Amino acid sequence: VQLQAFGGGLAQAGGSLRLSCTGYGRTFGNYVVGWQRQVAGNEREDVASTTTDGARSVYADSVKGRFTISRDNSKNTVYLQMDNLKPEDTAIYYCAAKEKISLKYQWWGQGTEVTVSS
Repeated sequence: VQLQAFGGGLAQAGGSLRLSCTGYGRTFGNYVVGWQRQVAGNEREDVASTTTDGARSVYADSVKGRFTISRDNSKNTVYLQMDNLKPEDTAIYYCAAKEKISLKYQWWGQGTEVTVSS
């Protein structure tokens, strides 16, 4: 599956941004999807993920209560609503997808930059 992310940009601390990621080429609803982020010099970290039907989601402790992941399989799209942003949320955000049986993500989008100013 090919993934393309949209929606990064600049926000002030306490503000909001919404990322979206659209999948192409395969049946999007067959895949677990999520978001990861990476700061230069650091390892990529998981931010949030959701099941194939969007019924269950998992979040990193650092974003719980502030970020919400959702998906619309009819639009082949996964979203990340980011509220109450903090400067430490500044990173390149990647959407990712994997088959249910896979332990690790197998496909990634191109990344979209999020910058949060204090």
